[in-house]
Amino acid sequence: MSDSPQPISQFKSKSGLKRIFGAFHYSMEGFRAAWKGEHAFRQELAVVVVATIVALCLPVPALQQLMLIGVFVLVLVVELLNSAIEAVVDRVSLERNPLSKNAKDFGSAAVFLTFSLAAATWGVIVYPLLGFR
Repeated sequence: MSDSPQPISQFKSKSGLKRIFGAFHYSMEGFRAAWKGEHAFRQELAVVVVATIVALCLPVPALQQLMLIGVFVLVLVVELLNSAIEAVVDRVSLERNPLSKNAKDFGSAAVFLTFSLAAATWGVIVYPLLGFR
């Protein structure tokens, strides 16, 4: 094993308040980039806004409202990660490659599973409110 220190990226964040403000700035840039360049993100954000309004109007406990909103926020989180994977794959090469396809398909499958979880959560909480048992 080598005792030489690991190289440190010049882009590595600093410590303290400067790091916190930098992280916030980069997060806002990420949201802006997703809004501008990712149709799925915009569509899912619209669903989150509507779902949040509906969840807050439902006659269910606050924890269930949080769950209804949280599962759709989780969809956004996974969509952002999927978009990041796609961007890195495209950055490496725009050529068709089975590994690149797998990476993108895995990300898409993760979004699908998260959306399925959201649908199931809504079904379990909202279905009884519709008078069905």
